[in-house]
Amino acid sequence: MDAKIGTLTRDEVSVESQWDLTGLYSSDADWNAELTALEGEIKIYASFAGTLGESALKLKACLEFDMNFSRQLEKLHTFAHLKNDEDKTNSLYQGNYEKVMMLVNEASKASSFMRSEIMSIPEDMMRRFLTEKELVFYRFHLEQILRYREHTLSEKEEALLAASGEMGRTMRDAFDMLDNADLQLGMIEDENGETVSLTHGNFQSFLQNYDRRVRQDAFHAYYKAYESHQYTYSTLLAGSIKKDLFYSRAKNFPSYRAKSLFSENIAMEVYDNLIESVHQNLEPLYKYFDLRKRLLKLDELHIYDCGVPLVEGIKWHMSFERAVEEIRTALNPLGEEYVEQVTRGLTVDRWTDRYENKGKRSGAYSSGCYDSNPFILMNYREDNINSVYTLAHEAGHSMHSLYSRKNQPYLYSDYTIFVAEVASTFNEALLTRHFLGQDIDPDMRIYLVCREIDNFRGTLYRQTMFAEFEHQVYKAAEGNEPLTLESFKKIYSNLLERYFGPEVVLDDCLPLECFRIPHFYFSFYVYKYATGISAAYALSDRVLSGGEAELNDYLGFLKSGGSKYPIDLLKSAGGDMLSPEPVRTALAKFSTLVDELEHLTSNHLKN
Repeated sequence: MDAKIGTLTRDEVSVESQWDLTGLYSSDADWNAELTALEGEIKIYASFAGTLGESALKLKACLEFDMNFSRQLEKLHTFAHLKNDEDKTNSLYQGNYEKVMMLVNEASKASSFMRSEIMSIPEDMMRRFLTEKELVFYRFHLEQILRYREHTLSEKEEALLAASGEMGRTMRDAFDMLDNADLQLGMIEDENGETVSLTHGNFQSFLQNYDRRVRQDAFHAYYKAYESHQYTYSTLLAGSIKKDLFYSRAKNFPSYRAKSLFSENIAMEVYDNLIESVHQNLEPLYKYFDLRKRLLKLDELHIYDCGVPLVEGIKWHMSFERAVEEIRTALNPLGEEYVEQVTRGLTVDRWTDRYENKGKRSGAYSSGCYDSNPFILMNYREDNINSVYTLAHEAGHSMHSLYSRKNQPYLYSDYTIFVAEVASTFNEALLTRHFLGQDIDPDMRIYLVCREIDNFRGTLYRQTMFAEFEHQVYKAAEGNEPLTLESFKKIYSNLLERYFGPEVVLDDCLPLECFRIPHFYFSFYVYKYATGISAAYALSDRVLSGGEAELNDYLGFLKSGGSKYPIDLLKSAGGDMLSPEPVRTALAKFSTLVDELEHLTSNHLKN
């Protein structure tokens, strides 16, 4: 695909480079008909209210209706959001997406009685219900709900909390509007002397520019914009934290962290082990920064120097079709069935919406529903190696979903966020192994090793720093310490000093970074990226060094969906996240990569 693709309208994009959604709905009319039919069924929920404790059969009937309704709603939502993401300027699909989201909200309200009513069933009666044949299939599902018994309020109180949900999203919505609509990042002069607008989209590209003046200007302009709104940002973040504390206290949790980890049954020690293990392995990170400083021949290494490639002139060109072939070869250790399925999905079955077009959603993701193929949104660029890695990453998510849906019933097919990044990161690790196993140019080898190092740095170290920040600010708030601009900046500044060490000069504006991280409005989420990469590397080492049994353990994990708690799923695959070992394995891999980079660049250091 040539550079012109970015100028194409949706109507001009070739059919073969679009995803094939006809397996969901063959026409908009079919989608509308099913939406209308489902809207008519929502009133059936009311007929179950007040009956769930009468018998196992009555409870089963309600659960069965809810499962079938949710399955149809998921299908409707999937089609609507995929069509909307194809072209955000298409008013028809904007409207359809709004329609289905209204139905999602109505269904949430209509079914809100279920959890509290299930909780109100006396324990002895529920124990009896769970032994009856009608509820055998629903046992694990019900056990997951019943875990919340002590954290469930009266029906009226739960309804009030549910009704407050829209209001509770105000801080996050305000942050989104301020950050994406109102914030003006200004203009900078690029390496060619051209005056260009600084945006969230091109900021990282500027930080990778070989011209240090450009990197420095982009960095300071970016944070100057945040400085001009710093009090607003700090107020929004503080408000979001206070909102979270309100909900955790209302639900009788000792802390918001406890509430967040409870949902996936994650032990607190998993979170604590992650932070402690990283603290014990910061020296390889400091060594990398020192190496980077020497290779760039800088007197001072600043944050804006930490993303620029260490070798210049790397040329990259790979068509989408060639990328699929490279990924196919890289994934051979996962077995013939896996490889053939993912290859067919990326080509013949048209899982992927490949290229950029006007109005298309930026970035990349894997989506789909129980009754469809997986679908991958890409904005593939032939001149960017990151596109190949992104495709391998999203293909990992898609195969995880495919295996889960093929091997689990709808109720247990959806896996949790805690394990979601394992399959995707596993595939990236195999792709790096594949590229480095080839006879490649020495500079390209340095580039790839450095890319892998920076992936570790951005995922394991950086996300752990974020996780520690969240832990500290929530702990402060729960201890009734005021959350102010200065307190946020102080906590973040101390963490920056710890995680970047003595070789990096921390500019005064850098603590403002804590106000630009969207994930802080979805608290205690980022640690999952760090645990995910740790589990992925631990399992990939196990599969690559093992045999058929180890491979089957991993594929069994992919097929298990949400049939067990995530910790148990990973343990069955050979990764014990209650132990610090998976994190330590990943950190040891990072240290090895830094040593390899030092060896590969030894001649550069001599010159």
